[in-house]
Amino acid sequence: MKLLGISGTILGIKTSVLVQRILDEIKQKHPEIEVGMLDLRDYELQFCDGRKLDDYNEDTRKVIEKVTQADFYLIGSPIFNSSIPAPLKNLIDLIPPDVFRHKVMGFAANGGTYQHYLMVENQLKPIAGYLRAYIAPSYVYAHTSHYNDKNEIHDEEIVMRIRNLADELVHMQHGLGQMLIRE
Repeated sequence: MKLLGISGTILGIKTSVLVQRILDEIKQKHPEIEVGMLDLRDYELQFCDGRKLDDYNEDTRKVIEKVTQADFYLIGSPIFNSSIPAPLKNLIDLIPPDVFRHKVMGFAANGGTYQHYLMVENQLKPIAGYLRAYIAPSYVYAHTSHYNDKNEIHDEEIVMRIRNLADELVHMQHGLGQMLIRE
């Protein structure tokens, strides 16, 4: 099973730190899971404009391939102006919708106010629902105060949520795998 963590921004480091922390938890508790990280800061994605896949640059094709090959996802997003960032929306638009169909998807987000967590409920989960993904009920929201001056997550409540989401994602994926085997 391949889990792909996605840091859905090209700015800052907090989203990447949060996603990596959850992936590390999964690697530690569930070494049977193949874990990968896709940090959009590392790629020059082209804007989705409907052209054929072969007409996009190499980075864009690589990212589409990584997402397509994953069995389930952990998507991280900073919250800008109460919404998802454009690079994450562009990534979602680049991927054929059937890639996400019947795959488990979990979310982690970070932002500067305590109310921004609602973006997960009001935007990310509905997008995943539209794509027919299986949505993890839990998610992690980290406020800037949950990071120390080295951008490490230090808040114990957030660490507990990280552990819970990690377990939930793997549990859901295992359950889905068992369901598919019976069919």
